[in-house]
Amino acid sequence: MADAAQRARELRELIRYHNHRYYVLDDPEVTDAEYDALMRELIALEEAHPELADPDSPSRRVGGEVSTSFEPVVHELPMLSLDNVFNDDLLRAFDARVRRATGLGSVEYVAEPKIDGLAISLTYQHRRLSVGATRGDGERGENVTANLRTIRSIPLVLPDHAPESLTVRGEVYMRKPDFARLNEEREERGEAVFANPRNAAAGSLRQQDPRVTALRKLDAFFYYLPMSEQLDANTHWEALESMRNLGFRVNDKITLCSDIEQVIAFIREIAEMRKSLPYEIDGAVVKVNRFDLQRDLGFTSRSPRWATAYKYPAEQAETTVRDIVVKVGRTGVLTPTAEFEPADVGGVTVSRASLHNQDYVRGKDIRIGDRVIIQRAGDVIPEVVRVLTERRTGREQEFVMPAACPECGSEVAREAGEAATRCVNLSCPARIREGLIHFASRDAMNIDGLGPSTVERLLAAGLVHDVADIYSLTREQLEGLERMGEKSAANLAAAIDKSRTNPLYRVIFALGIRHVGENVAKLLAGYFGSMDALASATHADLLEVPTVGAAIADSVVAFFESEGNRAAILRLADAGVRMADEAPARSEAPGIDRSEFEGRTFVFTGTLERFTRQRAQEMVELLGGHASSSVSRKTDYVVAGEDAGSKLTRARELGVTVLSEQDFVDMLDHAGW
Repeated sequence: MADAAQRARELRELIRYHNHRYYVLDDPEVTDAEYDALMRELIALEEAHPELADPDSPSRRVGGEVSTSFEPVVHELPMLSLDNVFNDDLLRAFDARVRRATGLGSVEYVAEPKIDGLAISLTYQHRRLSVGATRGDGERGENVTANLRTIRSIPLVLPDHAPESLTVRGEVYMRKPDFARLNEEREERGEAVFANPRNAAAGSLRQQDPRVTALRKLDAFFYYLPMSEQLDANTHWEALESMRNLGFRVNDKITLCSDIEQVIAFIREIAEMRKSLPYEIDGAVVKVNRFDLQRDLGFTSRSPRWATAYKYPAEQAETTVRDIVVKVGRTGVLTPTAEFEPADVGGVTVSRASLHNQDYVRGKDIRIGDRVIIQRAGDVIPEVVRVLTERRTGREQEFVMPAACPECGSEVAREAGEAATRCVNLSCPARIREGLIHFASRDAMNIDGLGPSTVERLLAAGLVHDVADIYSLTREQLEGLERMGEKSAANLAAAIDKSRTNPLYRVIFALGIRHVGENVAKLLAGYFGSMDALASATHADLLEVPTVGAAIADSVVAFFESEGNRAAILRLADAGVRMADEAPARSEAPGIDRSEFEGRTFVFTGTLERFTRQRAQEMVELLGGHASSSVSRKTDYVVAGEDAGSKLTRARELGVTVLSEQDFVDMLDHAGW
């Protein structure tokens, strides 16, 4: 027990260290596989020894219980807003007021990128995260501690040299690539898309279920110490350095400036790199560096006199909607897309933008021939900001969603409660094409060289008809494609071969099951362990997976009920594509008696108190048994926890032996576990 406790402490410290290297310093020292191995070892220890449970363990980042409301939090010091300036002259006027009030000829400032996210305040007691709150109205915010704990760049425990009590403030945000990916997934599911990364971050942080927040890739920067005496800092710059040394993520672009002219130079520099930053900024924040000067300058009723925000003008352009065309995605969603007269938006030529669905087009009243204002949401996704209705001539044409699929002519349908219109033909050429592109994409099977143009050429040549055909391609066939040389063909063949060994979650995600994004695929792979187990899962089985709801369960069951889908999976398996994650090696420890487990099949149902279901299944496998996800006449034992469902009913119908969790623990004890 003492060894287990010591190892758990070592693992927690090691994982916190690697979290800091990866999420705060952007400088990882280990591979993802090595990190995952450490996390699996910690989870196994904590599950085997519940008495070692620690609410601040890195293993708890996945999110806790669902909340029905957010309790109000009164900020110890108000979280005030900043006054804005919009040009250099106004910034110099701010500096003049500061110098006049302090009687100094020159003032030192700290200039920071203004992250476009959601302001938060964290309070630590006894060096542990106690309360995390949103800004709210500045006086009172919402307690979102459970959700903030899922963000890996936020330390749950501070080092020993930190003060007992500490309050820091910062910004939760969503990176541009994660924002784009989230909107793509929502659009495929027929859900409303987020307008910009800030809205996405705010919506994700205010989820009632922290497990949903955990699936959204949020991040955080920290930039303010409201009580400087807590870190014995004399300047804002010193406070930032101290916060960084305590493990908080501080933006590396923040700059110490000797006067306002250096601040202006910083603002110009950060504006030039704005498009290349992985997060969205909408300006810069300028703060007087010395805390004694901040105290002398004080506050107005709504903002500090010692800081201001320099806001960049919105990067927009006016153009004409040439046409609205409809594209068909891999799940059959019909997406109207506006085609514009090409326009320069912040140095990027924009010629089209998704209009998402019929309701979006109607809501904004976008018509062919309209003059519109466009921008790039989050500096990433082109969007129509507004229609210049006053410029209409009467020749504009209203858009109507087609009654038949523009690719195959099949019927289209819109399900109740959904915004999306879909082609119902599973063999639609567009669905097949987009499905192949998705299957080979970076986050799925990651087949380098099998992009959209290559997929188009393979389809045109009649070499592929579904994803399984990819693994039948020969180098000679690839070399015969237009614009495919010998070396390119060899590289693509090697990439296809390499993809056979991808982990199970990538294969699940690559199949393009509706509602199953990358994160859900990881949950399904971790829970079921094999494609066979997932394919055999019932609706009730799927609902027992954390964060899986009725819509996902319906979609997974429907996918595997399709004979065509099952046939494609069998062909993938025959081609050597990995269909199960490696099972843990059996324990060879002396004194272990496997006789009650070897060759026997266990099914777990309901909520277990001492183990997660995955850990219980692993222990059965380690002792020579088999863990299944469904009850049949071949099942030997059903282990029923709290709120056991249909599996328990089925076990009783079939006369299968039912064990309580304590019965299962007794079996483990008898085996010498």
